[in-house]
Amino acid sequence: MHSFKKLTLLAGAALISVTALLAGCGTSTPAGGTEATKNTVITVAATPVPHGEILNEIKPLLAKEGIDLKIIEFTDYVKPNLALADKEVDATFHQHIPFLDKFNAEHGTKLISAAKIHVEPMGVYSHKVKDLNSLANGAKVAIPNDPSNGGRALLILQSAGLISLKDGGNVSSTVQDIVKNDKNLQFVELEAAQVPRSLDDTDIAVINTNFALEAGLNPLKDALFLEAKDSPYANILAIREGDESRPDIQKLVKALQSPEVKKFIEDKYKGAILPSF
Repeated sequence: MHSFKKLTLLAGAALISVTALLAGCGTSTPAGGTEATKNTVITVAATPVPHGEILNEIKPLLAKEGIDLKIIEFTDYVKPNLALADKEVDATFHQHIPFLDKFNAEHGTKLISAAKIHVEPMGVYSHKVKDLNSLANGAKVAIPNDPSNGGRALLILQSAGLISLKDGGNVSSTVQDIVKNDKNLQFVELEAAQVPRSLDDTDIAVINTNFALEAGLNPLKDALFLEAKDSPYANILAIREGDESRPDIQKLVKALQSPEVKKFIEDKYKGAILPSF
């Protein structure tokens, strides 16, 4: 009986000692007695290049602000916005305002621009011709099939002197708005991400710069014609309406528009992509 009591006392003392040890070194409680707060996690949907690369560059900046940045990469333009609208992510980084406006109109969503980050001049590329003047009659031309980028591609072709659009054209122009087409160009409309893959099957292709870079194309060296650098199609950070005042969103915007990001864009992309802040 005495031995049992002695064992019980020893076990109790051991338990107290272990508890005290855990309390002393196993938690993140600071000297002030309040429990340390965990970093806030913010999730951004983005296309890999250059958006994912730029986001990876700001992870250390956000970590200093108590923000853990999680990046989810997509290879199309629609799914990121759907994820944002469904509150699966906190922001998207892959599009310009005309595309966002079209998306909102078509889906009844309330997504807004939080900040302009950079411009990606769209370009005309080819594996078959070395200049646009040598395009044959009836040449095949690949353009994006989404409304805003399709219209943007047609405006570029108009600027290159290949076509003319009704009333000068706009971002909503379609191939049905072409009023002059002296070379009888044949248009192939594809999902934007698929346009670079069409280069072997078409004569020219109008490609978004992010997909051109992913395909190993250099806009400054490989494009036969490049959109003007004062393009209104700045790529934006998009968020849900009402999230503008969230501290984590404000920190994300500040990091994306930081001097460090401006230098990163200028050094890495060497003019193929331009900061817009």
